[in-house]
Amino acid sequence: MPTIKFISEKKEIQVPEGANLRAEALRAGVPLYQGPDRILNCHGMGSCGTCRVNIVKGMENTSPRGLKERLRMAISMAYVGNEQTMRLACQTRVLGDVEVQTRPPLNLFGENFFS
Repeated sequence: MPTIKFISEKKEIQVPEGANLRAEALRAGVPLYQGPDRILNCHGMGSCGTCRVNIVKGMENTSPRGLKERLRMAISMAYVGNEQTMRLACQTRVLGDVEVQTRPPLNLFGENFFS
């Protein structure tokens, strides 16, 4: 069974292979949302982008990005500087061990922002 390590929360959980990252995080009591996003989110439909996480380790152990996630991330500036590792938890399936940073800070002045 794959292990998800939530870095900020210092919590590790084991999940079945193919488990949805958002569902497992919420089940384990790991907060994915801040402020009004706790209520005003799309509840896993992939349309709001508020469940974004940074996969610090094990990106190869996640499902490939689907069209919905690629489109959502293309119009969001929240991932600047982390284009290769930022994912939407609701659209990510866990296929092996991963380390996740929840609620990553916005990087509007990142090195890649104006390039």
